[in-house]
Amino acid sequence: MQAAAGWAPSCRRSPRPPCSTQPSGVKAREAQSLSSSPSAAAGLGTAPTLTWAAEGPEERGKRWGNLSYPQGLAQGLWLPSGLSPRPPPAIPAALQQRAVPWPCRSAEAEAAALRPGGSGCRRVLKMAGSSAPWIGSAYLFLQSTCKTIALPSLYESSQKKPSVFKALKLALADSTGSVNGVDMLKVHCSHPHLIVQLKFCKQENCRRFLQSYREGVLQESLQNHLQLALAMTTVPLEMELKAGNEHLDNMLKDEDRCLECIYREKPDRLRDEEITELEEYLQSLILHQNINNNLPAKDCASLNSPSLPSPGSSPSPQVTFLFQGQQFANRTLTPDDHQKFAKLVSKKWKQVGRSLQRNCRALRDPVIDNLALEYDREGLYEQAYQLLLRFIQSEGKKATIARLIAALEENGLTSLAEELLGLHSHEDS
Repeated sequence: MQAAAGWAPSCRRSPRPPCSTQPSGVKAREAQSLSSSPSAAAGLGTAPTLTWAAEGPEERGKRWGNLSYPQGLAQGLWLPSGLSPRPPPAIPAALQQRAVPWPCRSAEAEAAALRPGGSGCRRVLKMAGSSAPWIGSAYLFLQSTCKTIALPSLYESSQKKPSVFKALKLALADSTGSVNGVDMLKVHCSHPHLIVQLKFCKQENCRRFLQSYREGVLQESLQNHLQLALAMTTVPLEMELKAGNEHLDNMLKDEDRCLECIYREKPDRLRDEEITELEEYLQSLILHQNINNNLPAKDCASLNSPSLPSPGSSPSPQVTFLFQGQQFANRTLTPDDHQKFAKLVSKKWKQVGRSLQRNCRALRDPVIDNLALEYDREGLYEQAYQLLLRFIQSEGKKATIARLIAALEENGLTSLAEELLGLHSHEDS
């Protein structure tokens, strides 16, 4: 909008009359006169007057068409008197179909809706947050009503822990209809309770879990799995579900409120290493048992597969792995393994390191090349020794003989793998 030459407008507004003086249904018009400019005083003309173009619903509809009230405000309702308003820009058809019409209401109601927490803001925030992933967390408290059964003591036992974990995993899978429906982050032992920290990544899975919990399906399923896993006649349980400071048992009938409480509580940790190890143990056990039963590997991909052996079957004392058609117990690497590897791997230590680095961040580039330069004077033994030392220090309990054997096989070092597994000594004897 061009102003007359030499004219400088003043943008001060006169105070708006109180709401009580305004006629009902029609917004009061406010007028503001711009101060006279030097050019006007010199006879060059009077400055144009800006008027507040606020109309009632009918007038606004005739003037602006289907344009919503906030959009009308954005189009510049401050208009010079005597000038026609700018035509509103064309709105794409796709936006017109998706637009939510604003009801005709007073300016005060419009302002209240647009304030933080107003209905308009809630609608906008909901639409803006719809693309964010749904993630929530809750705690499941378990306690046996039988005085002779202490779930925390059973879970703390190295022999019973895999069986209790297996029962928990299967029961949670039953509650959501999927093995990955809910994730266990950590299991806490706080006598007399066994506390399971749960993570939900989809609202649908969380809703199914809540329905199963409310109807008693989860409780019955867990009792049955524990009964089979621990070879007991019965394992009566009491359950309690919490999300932060909220006791969800008191609001189970209000499913949406429960979902909101779980969604507010974001997970405060990653999955515990012990949970990862137990899941790897369980998968290896299922694979081993299905191999013995001559079942294809794809049949054991799911924990609740029909071909799954009964939970009461006695698990092997250690996780096993296959090498040349034989089963070997998996274990963490020993100092003796460390020495043999450094002595016998020779020039292929870098190739083995690159095989190990796929699942070991401590060996990612350029670590291996740096080790080669740093220990070049000491020779191949020290280079190989330092490589495996980095692997052991980084992976801890996960630095197992099975992972090293797989890397050796990949690089054609079968004889070294046999040496680490003690096959040569048995053949010599």
